[in-house]
Amino acid sequence: MDQLIDLDAADEEAARVAAAPKRQGFLPIVTNWFDRLFIGIYLFVAIELLWMRFLEQAIPLTGAHVLALVLGVLIIWKG
Repeated sequence: MDQLIDLDAADEEAARVAAAPKRQGFLPIVTNWFDRLFIGIYLFVAIELLWMRFLEQAIPLTGAHVLALVLGVLIIWKG
């Protein structure tokens, strides 16, 4: 069976999708919430390891936990 496609309606829908506002965050890539969660977890581990290597003698590891959690929440929320 031959089906007819309304090309004008398809063009209007494509224009509407293209004109939809995209989420603007501070990350330079297009991400969804799971991508930002992954980046936050990766950053958490990196901060913890760097903190233990360079700062743990002077500042307790609790500081790294707080800093990593704040940055993770910021990335997930605003990233």
